[in-house]
This record gives sequence, structure tokens and C-alpha cells, in this order.
Amino acid sequence: MLSRVADSIYWLNRYIERAENVARFLEVNLNLILDLPTRVQQQWQPLVATTGDKDFFEQHYGEATAENVIKFLTFDQKYPNSLISCLQKARENARSVREVISTEMWQHVNAFYLLVANTAEDLALADLNQFLEEVRQASHLFAGIMDATISHNEGWHFGQMGRLLERADKTSRILDVKYFMLLPSIEDVGTPIDELGWIALLKSTSAYEMYRKRSQRHLITPAEVADFLILDPEFPRSIRFCLIQVERSLHLISGSPIGTWHNPAERSIGRLRSELEYLTVEDIIEDGMHQFLDRLQHQMNQVDQEIFKTFLDRRPVQPYFQTQSQS
Repeated sequence: MLSRVADSIYWLNRYIERAENVARFLEVNLNLILDLPTRVQQQWQPLVATTGDKDFFEQHYGEATAENVIKFLTFDQKYPNSLISCLQKARENARSVREVISTEMWQHVNAFYLLVANTAEDLALADLNQFLEEVRQASHLFAGIMDATISHNEGWHFGQMGRLLERADKTSRILDVKYFMLLPSIEDVGTPIDELGWIALLKSTSAYEMYRKRSQRHLITPAEVADFLILDPEFPRSIRFCLIQVERSLHLISGSPIGTWHNPAERSIGRLRSELEYLTVEDIIEDGMHQFLDRLQHQMNQVDQEIFKTFLDRRPVQPYFQTQSQS
């Protein structure tokens, strides 16, 4: 497969998944606000902080009000990671590989973009939850269309890697936001207000029902939620599940058995997946949840860079032992 085609399919899926997770980020806060007592002040600054683009936001918006943060994350075409910017890039990548993807995939990506672009003109705050639900459903539909209408060959596996790496990264960020930023005050830890926040997070990651059904859990605690969203090997939005599937797709592309590595990308994902396999949530909490998630995000970025250098970089290929320079 051509590097250009693989790169476009990889990023097409990353951008669709990123758009979905922007919606999920907003839903965490909106659901939390709806459930919290009126005395508790709304918090929007944490959502800006977790994007890593705080300087951009302050330069263009200033104060982190509900209206400013929602516009920033959804319809700001100057912000490269807004919902509409992600879908615009997804459509550009889909257009560049129309000869490889199915007609149904192209039509859905185009319709998805137009849904968001047309909504940007007159979305009322009262309709935001419904709109975010439509975004999530459109993303799920894209994944289903892709699975059902193209061969599960190298191109499909590149798409899987893009989608699941993005999902793992955003699951870590959405957990980090709640764990350290969205709780109103330290006095609220362990109170019903705290529990409402964890319920909102589970619902916004489509994890609430599966969390309850796993081992018939009745209590919702930070440690149990973190264990489920980070280390569960079966839930499709957990970080460990995503990385297991990324490793599987990577080895199916390269043709090497899982457990071996013939290139830096396989080594990087194998080491990260192995670390999660032997971790417990107690280990994570002891080291510091925020510190662990921050380190995990850097490791996943390293996996992405190694995939690019191994498969997607269009420069002349050089042997691994001769160059380690970053693209």
C-alpha cells in the first residue's frame, strides 16, 4: 500500500474519532452541571487546560465562559482541534483516497461534515446535548460503515490503528480532567457530588452500564472507574483494550508474530501494552494518577511517531540502525 494512502486512511479515522471525543469532553461537563446543586459553580477552564491549547484560547477568547469554551471546542475553524476543523480534515483525507475507500464511507464523511457546518449557524445552548449525541452517533456509524464496506486489509488496519490510538489518548485525557480538575473542591471528595461526577464521566464514555455489569458493581469509586477505563482488557473504550488492538493491527500489517518486534513501531507498542498488562490500579494511584496519565500520553505519542516513521513517512527509507532522527 502507498504511504500516502495509508497516511490518509490513518488520519481520516483519527480525525473522526477526535471529533467524537470533543463531543464527549463537552458532555462530561454538561452532564455534571445538570446534576450538580445550583450552589456549585460551573467549571469550564479545565476543558481548555486539557486540550493543551490554553494560550490559543486566552489569546482569542480570554475568559473561559460556557459560551466561549463551547464555541472554541466545536465551531472555531481557526482552532485546528475543534470539532468542525477535525471533520474538515477528515473530509479532505477521505477525498484524497476516494479510489480506495467505499462510496458509502465518502458519502457519510461528507454528510457528517455538513451536519456540523450547518448546525454551527444557529445552535442554541438548549440543543447542545442533542447535537453532541448526533455527533457521537455519526462517528459510530462511520466506524460501522467502514467495517462493513471495505476489505479488512492493510488499509483497514491503518484505519483501526488511527481510531484506537486516538480513542486511548482521549480516554486518558477525559479521565485526567475528572480526576484532577472537575471536582468543585477537596471537601467534596467521597460525597454525592463526587459520585455524580464519576457517573457523568462513565456515561460520557459509554461505560456506565458495562461498569455496573462487570462483577456486579454497586459502588462507584475513583479507583474502580480508573481500573475499568485504563486496564480492562474487554471494554472497547478502555486504554488497554485499544492498545491490544493497535498492536494486533500493526503485526498483521508487518506480518510478524505478536510478541516479537522487527521495527521501532512494534517495539514501542509492545512495550507499552506489556506495561499495562502487569499494572494494577493500586500501582497507578501510588505513583500518582495524573503523573501516570501524562506519561501514558507521551508514550502513545511515541507510538504514533514510530508508526509514521516506519510506514507513513514518504522520504527515502533508511535502515533503522542508521537513523533515529524525528520526522
